[in-house]
Amino acid sequence: MTSVILGIDIGTSGCKALLLDIDGNVVASETATYGLSQPRPGWTEQDPELWIEGARQAVAGALAKAGSVEILAVGLSGQMHGLTPLDADRQVLRPAILWNDQRNGAECAAITEAAGGIEALLAATNNRMLIGYTGGKIAWMQRHEGEIFAKLRHVLNPKDYLRLRLTGEIATEVSDASGTGLFDVRARRWADALAGRVGIDIGLLPPVHESHVITGRIDAQGAALFGLPAGIPVAGGGGDSVIQTIGSGVIAPGELQTTIGTAGILAAALDTPQPNPDGRLQVFCNVVPDKWHCMGVSLNAGGAMGWFRDCLAAGFGGAAAPSFDSIVAAASRSPAGARGLLFLPYLNGERCPHPDPDARGAFIGLTSRHGRADIARSVMEGVVHAFRDMYALMQPIGITGAIVKASGGGARAPLWRQIQADMFGCDVVTTEGAAEGAAFGAALVAGIGIGVWPDGAAAASACRELTRERPQGDAGRVYDRANAIFRSLYPALQESFAALGDPLFEEASHV
Repeated sequence: MTSVILGIDIGTSGCKALLLDIDGNVVASETATYGLSQPRPGWTEQDPELWIEGARQAVAGALAKAGSVEILAVGLSGQMHGLTPLDADRQVLRPAILWNDQRNGAECAAITEAAGGIEALLAATNNRMLIGYTGGKIAWMQRHEGEIFAKLRHVLNPKDYLRLRLTGEIATEVSDASGTGLFDVRARRWADALAGRVGIDIGLLPPVHESHVITGRIDAQGAALFGLPAGIPVAGGGGDSVIQTIGSGVIAPGELQTTIGTAGILAAALDTPQPNPDGRLQVFCNVVPDKWHCMGVSLNAGGAMGWFRDCLAAGFGGAAAPSFDSIVAAASRSPAGARGLLFLPYLNGERCPHPDPDARGAFIGLTSRHGRADIARSVMEGVVHAFRDMYALMQPIGITGAIVKASGGGARAPLWRQIQADMFGCDVVTTEGAAEGAAFGAALVAGIGIGVWPDGAAAASACRELTRERPQGDAGRVYDRANAIFRSLYPALQESFAALGDPLFEEASHV
């Protein structure tokens, strides 16, 4: 019988369950998909029961593939910042408000003002109260859903709701807590004084632990629901954007990680909690106790490619959209720089480097000589230009990239990896397990929790190299020039983006 660790990741579009043996090999994995709701423009919600059913299906599928295994521990990960509101009986009060929801701009501004301004807020948490963070969602509920808010007793992030259903325990850990905007990442504890100043009851938030700590064991209800033996330890886990770094083997200075999933993430591990001037980056607690995590998050990466694919659906009459592989193959026929075509990928507003819910996508430089191949390549390059924008913010605080470790669905495309190598001017590698996403990192962290690996560095060594792309030819010079133009475009268009958000245009669409 093979001894394994079960990693479960509650994603935005599906749940992945993964079984990892004690040598760091993936034994089996399974993904179950689900949908989300967008009841109004800029709103994204999800029924938490979808996560539970998705986890049940994914765990059952992975176990069916694996055969005879002994589960040593369970590690959890999930989409960050989501507000899952529970009443005193731990029942869900309304659909969860997700990480990419844009409704709470006014509340985030009010929290910043009540905190004493952006400098005071950064002093308390080292992070802005970004739109989408859990703290702003709590304030939004308090202001707009008073009857529901009066019943609110617990606020959990998605993976922590799964923990509750597995173990009966209410808990979180330092990486997901960092993404609430109410956490002192330097001291690795809730920012109680800040919460009091801004009028949020810190008692709504769960006890917080280091990520590898065992926070509960599967109870009788969890065992019956998920088909797992009772008593298996469940580790704290981590928010997906953070835990994916250890899942790619990123643990030392000089290493960068890029993730092209629905969102785009550029991340690095830190030995100390570096200051975050003006708060445009995110400095969180790492899933390793003596480290921190710096990242920039774009709301638009693989999601931009998905939008483009849907736009290419033949005939606009319901025919199937082209595959991602066919789009990438077309893009490979266009040269670096897409013949002078740039794409701003801000289709759902933006977080970093421009915290602006009104930001919009744009093609700049389009001419009659551009074809689908150029447009496809510009979409792919636009995502990487956004990464390089983030990197420009990281360099002044001492973060350098001697190597990039690519992850997420976009890392499967050699062209996207090559664009990164040429744009960053360094090798880009993929590692074993990184393609599995945050579930792989969750299993590693749980392994640390039960002593399979003594520390984060040892766990990261399980991430063996699979592919490597190196910078080629003159592409870097082309991208340097293109990126300088790219970085000038958002400031030039910012006022126009805001003006195009006038409700007049929405009203006109219904005439």
